[in-house]
Amino acid sequence: MKNIGCLFIVLLFVFSCSEPKIEKLEEGNWLLELNIQDNQVLPFTFSVNYGPQNNIEIVVFNAEEVIKVDEITITGDSITIKMPVFEGYLKGKFTAKEISGNFIKESLDRVVPFTAVYGDEKRFKTNTDAKKDVTGVWETVFSPKTEDSYSAKGIFKQVDAKVTGTFRTTTGDYRYLEGVVDGDSLKLSTFDGAHAFLFTAKVTDSVLKGTFYSGNHFKEPFVAKRNKLYELPADTTLTYLNEGYKKLDFSFPDVDNRMVSLADEKYKNKVVIVQIMGTWCPNCLDETKFLTQFLKDHKNEELEILSLAFEYAKTKESAFNKIRRLTDRVGVTYPVLLAQYGNSSKEEAQQKLPMLNHILSYPTTLLLDKNGNVRKIHTGFNGPATGEKYTEFKTDFATTVKKLLKEKSTK
Repeated sequence: MKNIGCLFIVLLFVFSCSEPKIEKLEEGNWLLELNIQDNQVLPFTFSVNYGPQNNIEIVVFNAEEVIKVDEITITGDSITIKMPVFEGYLKGKFTAKEISGNFIKESLDRVVPFTAVYGDEKRFKTNTDAKKDVTGVWETVFSPKTEDSYSAKGIFKQVDAKVTGTFRTTTGDYRYLEGVVDGDSLKLSTFDGAHAFLFTAKVTDSVLKGTFYSGNHFKEPFVAKRNKLYELPADTTLTYLNEGYKKLDFSFPDVDNRMVSLADEKYKNKVVIVQIMGTWCPNCLDETKFLTQFLKDHKNEELEILSLAFEYAKTKESAFNKIRRLTDRVGVTYPVLLAQYGNSSKEEAQQKLPMLNHILSYPTTLLLDKNGNVRKIHTGFNGPATGEKYTEFKTDFATTVKKLLKEKSTK
């Protein structure tokens, strides 16, 4: 009995001193699949890396886009992966080689199940060689023959089976799409923490016919035909001032709850860029990064930028928190004002800016001269995923601002 008692004490000592094993995600490449509608899965790839202090970092890939994710919380076998800037996050249970959980956007009450597995580098699996090549320009109509119909320009490049590119619309682009042609089937996807998009289509030599899925809450058909000469309407013709107006007039609070207006001394006799946006909007994020860098590269005491945020966050406090998150992560040095919270309705937004004919898109950007007159309005934003169009926009934007800066105020 004495020996048994001693053995018990030894075993108790060993188990009490040993650390419980903490599971770690395997370092390397992973494939995550969101379960959406029609038994479809929306895939994207990411890598898991560990730093010098064993800090975990996840990197999400969409074609040329690389998104570094460093807000990762692990408690026991639970993991939360919060995407940069946007409110969407991935939450689930994990082992070393698998994660199961949900993609969650709380403000919109959206939940999408997912499974992620280690070791798979392919975004889409193919069963047969590509029988078609989608490289080129596609004149596209989403929700054709309905009152919700809208036009787009598909721009794609295919190498073997792999496809990259985007759809441009009059209100912005669908950012970095990546996928494959499997036989005569096209599949493209992207995921950035705000939007989860999947496009599927059957391909002939001259037509794409398919479905666009946004998460598990929305889908619509689309049809595209080859047309290398196709162009969308100019983004400077869609939004304009109503008759009788030359200027903008607004007063909204900044993150310190101080009211800011274009009548403030800071903006008098200056060129002012006013961005209408939302922190939830990927195209707005692309433009915010551009504007932040533009201001850094074009330091001038006669140039100011202001953003008006239209947020679907449910409370004023949470809306301000999202604005702070954006400005901190991107390094924004100009004021972002809270124009609306509780919804991002474009109709309600237009009521706050009645001098505009409508707000067709987030973002919409207005260039004001030193007299406060609106001289140019850009609807939407063609970001880096649009390639040449983005380069063209940057050149035109810089030329316009330079011209306005050279003008003298008549006040």
